[in-house]
Amino acid sequence: MDEHDRIAEQFEAHRAHLRSVAYRMLGSFSEADDAVQESWFRLSRSGAADVQNLGGWLTTVVSRVCLDMLRSRKLRGEQALDAPAAEIVGARESGIDPEHEAVLADSIGLALLVVLDTLAPAERIAFVLHDLFAVPFDQIAAILNRSTIATRQLASRARRRVQGNDELPRSNQTRQQEIVGAFLNAARNGEFATLLTMLAPDAVVRSDSSTVAAGAEAVVLGADAVAGVFSGRAHGARLALVDGIVGAVAPGRDPHYVFEFMIVDDQIKQIDILSDPDLLANLDVELLPPQKLRDKRSG
Repeated sequence: MDEHDRIAEQFEAHRAHLRSVAYRMLGSFSEADDAVQESWFRLSRSGAADVQNLGGWLTTVVSRVCLDMLRSRKLRGEQALDAPAAEIVGARESGIDPEHEAVLADSIGLALLVVLDTLAPAERIAFVLHDLFAVPFDQIAAILNRSTIATRQLASRARRRVQGNDELPRSNQTRQQEIVGAFLNAARNGEFATLLTMLAPDAVVRSDSSTVAAGAEAVVLGADAVAGVFSGRAHGARLALVDGIVGAVAPGRDPHYVFEFMIVDDQIKQIDILSDPDLLANLDVELLPPQKLRDKRSG
């Protein structure tokens, strides 16, 4: 196998993921295919010999291509959203598996695509990459050519706009509080087995640079490892809303640490631990009163 064939084989292994990323950013299967094809052109021109994480490199490339397409679309004043159903109907003629198209369209939902189309290009990229694909903010910041703090603010603003749209089902904040509250309680009591039941198998903990400097690992992967990080700890943690999302802070009203939780299908999929003072100063943190928490748990 020559170098070109080897690169092509590696690219094909990532094509489905890239197309999923591009579709969520662009809301159009045809434009997503164009973005993926452009990422292939860039890979074939540059080669992959020096790329250590090809999946991450390709995600970055396709994200930048999508960002350019979104900006161009805004300048032309075009309507961003294709009708996914129409594209699915025509998929048979183009040789694309219509069942796969339908699953992909269903997985994000037309209502969310409509709301995403109201976001500025940078907001959309930050929200999609972080909230839907768990890409760390420092990596997204490099794509957008902005600071990590500014990128977090973009995602937070986008998240608030998405959650505030009446066409979308509102997230069950009460249920999220129950999950995070129960997780913190199990952590304090050292209930390792309980923590495992609350974590997705591929759960991940990511710590910012200040937290790493204090002795934490930058990334902890897998439910067992994540449960090990928290079991017997979090004694001073308080439930809070962090940029409108249920999370936790420790300690008290001037938190040294902020914990952001990503919950998918009632399981904790990701926890971000933040302690950089500049970053914390830009977060909107609202402590939830203890009595309020008791009422929500019992309700």
